[in-house]
Order: sequence, then structure tokens, then C-alpha cells
Amino acid sequence: MNTQNTYILGIESSCDDTAASILYNGKILSNVVANQAIHETYGGVVPELASRAHQQNIVPVVDQAIKQAGISTSDLDAVAFTQGPGLMGSLLVGTSFAKSLAYGLDIPLIDVNHMQAHILAHFIEKEGYEKPEFPFLAMTISGGHTQIVRVDGYFKMTVIGETIDDAVGEAFDKSGKILGLGYPAGPEIDTRANLGNPKAFKFTRPKVAGLNFSFSGLKTAILYFIQKQVKENPQFIVENLNDICASIQYTIVGILMDKLKLAVKDTGIHRIAIGGGVSANSGIRAALKQAESRHGWQTHVPAFEFTTDNAAMIAIVGYLKFLENDFADQSIMATARLKI
Repeated sequence: MNTQNTYILGIESSCDDTAASILYNGKILSNVVANQAIHETYGGVVPELASRAHQQNIVPVVDQAIKQAGISTSDLDAVAFTQGPGLMGSLLVGTSFAKSLAYGLDIPLIDVNHMQAHILAHFIEKEGYEKPEFPFLAMTISGGHTQIVRVDGYFKMTVIGETIDDAVGEAFDKSGKILGLGYPAGPEIDTRANLGNPKAFKFTRPKVAGLNFSFSGLKTAILYFIQKQVKENPQFIVENLNDICASIQYTIVGILMDKLKLAVKDTGIHRIAIGGGVSANSGIRAALKQAESRHGWQTHVPAFEFTTDNAAMIAIVGYLKFLENDFADQSIMATARLKI
């Protein structure tokens, strides 16, 4: 098996983005993502609509990824796909397509854990980007997940902290909904936070033992606070929107950083890598840079294109597993609740 010239097709369909990427020896040749704007109307992802959209998008997205890479299907050495975790209907589309394509081309099929992929996205070959050395701590923050993972090797990972209720991305989006912002609200809260006073309003940080997180109490506290203020002044949100967003973001970033500092203290590991959609947030990026100079951390923040769900991160895991001859067979199934 020739591992010197290896083309991997990565397919990602865990939620509402249909994505395909071609990787050549760890370097990206194409990274195509089709978003599903339909969910904005409903203020959240509708699983039934997501799986239908994946069925419509997957063939053109894969076709475009192959064309952009300047190769043909006969050049592919393996097909990597997201097995889970994610929405079952969405995962089934990507899994079925990957299995069929690999079978038809008679090439290896490689199953990928979506959460591992967010972490291993740091190992995509990118000019000027310094890959983290093992061991390091990975904080994966997104709409569906909040985890701190100790990473001792490509496939030697231990979850040392995670949310016991809502994910951090959900906290941003639900807070945005309370304020009347569109979906997803995270990017708008981030933009407005940069224009407001982060200490204008104080929200209590939840007390959770160890390295675990909780965001549901904060969400409720924000709801009650807004309801009380609007009752006294119907124009409260309009008059204070930037300050409210800045205060919410300051609180959420503070919760994340408190746990990260505790993880560093507990493990003695000062190398930190972040991933997932919320890692695009300017507040968390600034806090990490500050911690780097203040505490002597070595921080690794991926390029924006590798933060949200994408297929390049699936392809890099596929490549690393390909090098180890770690393949799946045709009996493999999509798994909605897949652990690291």
C-alpha cells in the first residue's frame, strides 16, 4: 500500500452542514461546505429537514470537492466519514454514501469520531501553523458539545471534563433568542460584545465540582434578568443590547477559562488547543492569548475554516488511520451518541 501519495476523501454530515474534502498526504486540496439556511426560520436545527437537505447536497458537494482537487474518483485511496456523534438522520446520509462509494471503488472505508476530528484538525498541514506536541489539553466547544480532553497521542484521548447539561454554543444561542436575535446568535453576540461593556451586568457563574461545566442555570438567570428589566423598562434590550451581549460573553468566557486553568493546574500540561464552532469567538481567543503571556501557556487556535463542522478534519483523521491500516468494514453503522 502506497502511503507516500495518498488521497483521502472526507465526508462530514453530523448536523446541518454537508461537507466534503480531499486531503493529499495531510495537505488540503479542497474543503467544500454546503450550509442549510432553512433552519434559521425555526431558530434551531430541525433534524428531519437536515437529513433531507443532506440527501440533496451530498452528491454535488462530493463532486465539487473532487473537481476542486483536480483529481478523479479513481485516484482516491480511501473514504473517511463521520460515524458519530450527531443527528441520526444526518449521519445516516453520510454513512450510507461513504459505504456505497468505498464499496463501488473497492477502496478502504474509515470511520471517524466527530469529536476526535475537532481535536485532530490541528494536525492538518497548513503553512505557518505550529501543531501541538503531545501531551496537550484540548477544549472542544460547540453548539452540541463542551469538553476538556487530555490528548496523549492521535488516538489516545481521555475526557477529563464535560458539560452536565447544555453545551456552550447552546448557551449563546438561547441567550440570543431571549434577546430577540436571529439563529445562530453566537456570532452576533460576539460582534456586539466588542462594542459593549463586559462588566455592565453581572451574572453568577455556576458552581460545578471538578472540571465539568453547567450552562443551564446561567441561561435561566439571563432569562429572569431580562424579564425583570423589560417589565420595568420595555426598551431595556434595545437601549442596552451591546452591554448585555458583552456581559453574557464575558461570563461564558470566564466559565471556560476558569475550568481550563483548573485543568492546567491538575495535569501540569501547559499546551492548550481549542476546537469546535465556539472557538471562532473573539472573546475566547483573546482570553487564551492573555493566558499565554500571563501563565506561560502554549496555545493553538485553528484557522476559522477548521473551527465549525468541516470535512477537512474528517479527512485528516482518515489519513492518520490510513497510515495505521485502521479500516472499517461494510457492517459499520452510524452512531448518534459516540464517545471519544
